[in-house]
Amino acid sequence: MEQLHLPAYQHANGSVKLPGSKSISNRTLLLAALAKGTTEIKDLLASDDTARMLEALEALGVKLEKTGDNDWRVHGCEGQFPHKKADLFLGNAGTAFRPLTAALALSNGHYHLHGVPRMHERPIGDLVDALQQAGATINYQENAGYPPLDIQPADLDVSKPIKIRGDVSSQFLTALLMALPLTGKQATIEVVGELISKPYIEITLNLMQRFGVKIIREGWERFTIPANTPYISPNTIHVEGDASSASYFIAAGALAGEVTIQGVDANSIQGDIQFAKAAEQMGATVTFGKHELNSKKATSIKAIDLDCNHIPDAAMTLAVMALYAKGTTTLRNIASWRVKETDRIAAMATELRKVGATVEEGTDYISITPPETLIANAEIDTYDDHRMAMCFSLVSLSGTPVIINDPNCVAKTFPTYFDVFQQVAS
Repeated sequence: MEQLHLPAYQHANGSVKLPGSKSISNRTLLLAALAKGTTEIKDLLASDDTARMLEALEALGVKLEKTGDNDWRVHGCEGQFPHKKADLFLGNAGTAFRPLTAALALSNGHYHLHGVPRMHERPIGDLVDALQQAGATINYQENAGYPPLDIQPADLDVSKPIKIRGDVSSQFLTALLMALPLTGKQATIEVVGELISKPYIEITLNLMQRFGVKIIREGWERFTIPANTPYISPNTIHVEGDASSASYFIAAGALAGEVTIQGVDANSIQGDIQFAKAAEQMGATVTFGKHELNSKKATSIKAIDLDCNHIPDAAMTLAVMALYAKGTTTLRNIASWRVKETDRIAAMATELRKVGATVEEGTDYISITPPETLIANAEIDTYDDHRMAMCFSLVSLSGTPVIINDPNCVAKTFPTYFDVFQQVAS
């Protein structure tokens, strides 16, 4: 197994340009593929997850052209994938697997969807149940409630409200919202229970509107898709820098110096931009400019007790920042961590203990009390989870060397992360 030895750093200074947002990139690719017209996508994220979506769309007959380093031209298929039979390998890309499951279930074709072993452990039953309410024919190939999936043509009926749980993954609701306009009929979704990760639904609704479909929303409980509202290309769309990735450099500035982050600002449609406020609660000074923000070193890092439902991915960065705080930091309402690339609550607890922290974990929270001195040269396992690798790089900024196992897992969203990190760390 490859290892990356990060030395003891004392400072973080400089400027970084963020890669494109994964959430925006894969949603935009699918919407462009389903739209009428041709869409020029600028600054698309180049990563494993977007590669899986691009491969899937190509296998479905969508014409794609690479027009620049991170620019693509997508020729829309007007809601009908040309190929009605396909075998799609989607790796561990939830932002590809969930929306494609819904879109293909409503596409009157024969499709097999599968991924890496971890993807086959990530639940999808609530989405499948919702699609089956609309008449979709979806069969589990191994374990009920989990991929791989086999999808067949079906007689669809969306005349009754479709109920879906909201407390496991917001990607299930996103998938339904994006797929239902393909029926051409009015459809209503009713969310059962508390909807988690609401900002990710805001991203979905924002992008759907840019492609001509405006959802009628009643709070977070009921969503109506109007009849006869096909997707229409906006011609050109720019992908914002990834706000989740910004969290590592906001933290780096707060912990060890001053870092300017380019590609995202206060007007971002991504919920994880709210990480800046959480960092300020811990003592950082964060200021916004046009398409950038700046993070300066805190006088001291303060322990916090925070509901993190609105920043589920970026909240992981707070867990490592807690190693620098005085007192115990508690991050709450993070049950969605359990069904991500790994069980992130369990993984975070295990790895934080390796550097000396006292950790308490619950079903939907984690509490971290730092040691007086961090343990040097801890070997951090990353669980094939890009965010585990990126988070724990921040340990090195305490003057404590750390070893990151399987550092290349960052290719999922930020292939050059460690190069960029080491450019600002000293």
